[in-house]
This record gives sequence, structure tokens and C-alpha cells, in this order.
Amino acid sequence: MSGDPRVRIEGVSHRYGAVAALEDVSLDIADGEFVTLLGPSGCGKTTLLRIVAGFERPSAGRVLLAGEDVTGRPAHKRATNMVFQRPTLFPHLDVFANVAFGLQVAGVGKADQRARVREALELVRLEGYERRRSHELSGGQMQRIALARALVNRPKVLLLDEPLSALDLKIRLDMEVELRRVHRETGATFVYVTHDQREAMALSDRIAVMNAGRIEQIGAPTDVYRRPTSVFAAQFVGDANVLPVDVVEAGDEESTVQLGDTRHQVRCPRPQPGPAWLVLRPEAVEMRAGTPEETPGTLQGIVRDVAFRGTGFGCRIELPALGAQVKAEGRGATPPFDVDDEVGIDWRPESCWLLPRERGDDTPPPPVTSEPESDPAQARA
Repeated sequence: MSGDPRVRIEGVSHRYGAVAALEDVSLDIADGEFVTLLGPSGCGKTTLLRIVAGFERPSAGRVLLAGEDVTGRPAHKRATNMVFQRPTLFPHLDVFANVAFGLQVAGVGKADQRARVREALELVRLEGYERRRSHELSGGQMQRIALARALVNRPKVLLLDEPLSALDLKIRLDMEVELRRVHRETGATFVYVTHDQREAMALSDRIAVMNAGRIEQIGAPTDVYRRPTSVFAAQFVGDANVLPVDVVEAGDEESTVQLGDTRHQVRCPRPQPGPAWLVLRPEAVEMRAGTPEETPGTLQGIVRDVAFRGTGFGCRIELPALGAQVKAEGRGATPPFDVDDEVGIDWRPESCWLLPRERGDDTPPPPVTSEPESDPAQARA
């Protein structure tokens, strides 16, 4: 039906025994869109991808492809293909046979097989590799072959489950460029799973941030980064500082917040005064050397850690008046401060954001980890 999204997920919930992997998830993905499911291990993102693929049947809800309900249809009868975290090539077959396998199963003629395999290998830039075996390929080449094997069937929807996580950083960066190019050239709908927020922002048209089986926020990468809608999204995407403040003057365009003994401007609409969370990205924190007398109007802190980040230095600053720490980042060839230096911190009004906070709730949730879960049921998600 015209106008239907390529993928529609309606009220999907799923359980593994007593463990709820997904809770009432709904999401529309347009034709040709690149959407990433982003979240820590155990949040439900891979379970959702497997449900779209047809490898799992949801406990509740349904999945539609181009307007057609496919909830009860097995994976091999859906117009989707999946690329897994680790390439699963047949070791006894060469590259050509690996890529052509799905076409052979579908009964495609030999001449058409040759043409489509050649086209798929050209798409992933591995022309001339047809007679190589898997042990003759690098990790990045094997993942490209897995991508070619998925693309050779010309799926309308390509599902990718952390396909770059096992690769070295340099190869991952190269593969990101290739994935963006392949997406542009094929026009297929890509649904991508990762726990790497940098990867998600580099690849996606939209990001769905997932937490505990639910979608916390969905939007363009710039919106999710600059305008998070929850403390979880703020901390998981970009590792923001989240500090308790009180809005003392509310406005349609700019508000004034009380933070410790200082007041600061925030260019963020706020309907009424009251408690709030201040979301402050590390790169937005401005540090000035000096005592309170030397840096009036700033929030006073002590540098507790300095680390080189490649493009600059990251500092961790203790704020005694708040009993909290903030992270700050700055560019430069030399460390801006030493450990135990006194500094004042400030920020531009347009570089932060406010989120709702319950009165008396002064401690934000701990930063989210992306490490694997120990619970097997959770790890499946």
C-alpha cells in the first residue's frame, strides 16, 4: 500500500521466561531510511532486530513490511536479509559460492547468479576475490563478503547486528564509509544495531535510543545529541554531565538556573520555575584558572584528573559545593591544567539543556555501561 512505512513495529513485547526483553515497542521506518537501534547490552535491541527478521516471534504486537503483516511468517519468507556480528562464511566454499548460496537455494539460473555475484562484489569493492577461501581473507574482507551475500538477494530491508564490533578501529572506520556508500547506492532500508554511540551518529538518518526494553528517544543524530529527552539518553549518547539545578526564572527562550551559589543562563524554554536536570556536554564546559576571587561568577572546582584524548585533553573536575564532578574537554597540544589546580567553570547559554526533575531527587542515575551482561537471558537481548 502506498504511503506505508517499509517497516512498522506495532506494540511489540517479548519475554524470555521471567525476563522482559521488550515492552510495548512501536517504530516506523521509512523506505530507504538508515535507522540505528542504539543501547547497552541487554536493552532489547538485538531481540527487536531478530523479531523483524523472523527469527523470533514476539509475545505480543506485530511486524509489518510495506503494509503487510508478517508477524507469523518465517525468516526465509520475508523480504529481509541479516548481517551478523561475526561473518558466518562456509569455510569449504570459495567467495563466489558463499555469495551465491542464497541465489542457488532460490533456484536462480547460473548466468544470472554470475552477474548478480559480480554486481554484489563490485558493490563491496572486492572484485576479483571470487576464488578465495575464507582463511585467505582479513576480518574486514570477511565482513564485506557477508554484506555482499546479504545484498545479492536484493532485499528491501537489510538488518545488521553489530557487524563492525569485532573489527579493529581503523577497519571499522573504513567500513563505516563503505556502509554509507552502499546504503546510498542500493536505496535499501537499513536497520542497524550497535552499542557504540559514535558509530550510530556517523551512520544513521535516525537513532532509536533503547533502555530496558523500551525506546527512550528517537530522532536525527544531531537532535538526540543536542536535545536529549531523558537523563539516560543524555548520558548514553555523548556521556553528558547531568547536574541538579533549580530554575529560578523561567522563560520562553531563556531561563535562569541556580547551581550551588551561582546563577547561570540557559537558552532553553521552561514553562515554570522548579527543579530540573542541567545537561552539559563535556566539550561545552569552559574552564578558567584561578580562585573564586579571580574567576567571579563561575562554579568553583578542583582538577582531579587529566587525560590525553588524541584531539585534546579531558579533565575531571570536582565541585565541592555540589558534591559532584563534571567532565570537560578541550583542544590543544598541551594539558590546560594540572591535577589539583583550582578552576572556575562556566558555559555558553546555548550549549546546555534542561530536563524535568522531581523535587528532592538530587542524584542522577549512574552512567550506563555497554559491557556484556552476565545474565544469559539478558545477554540475548
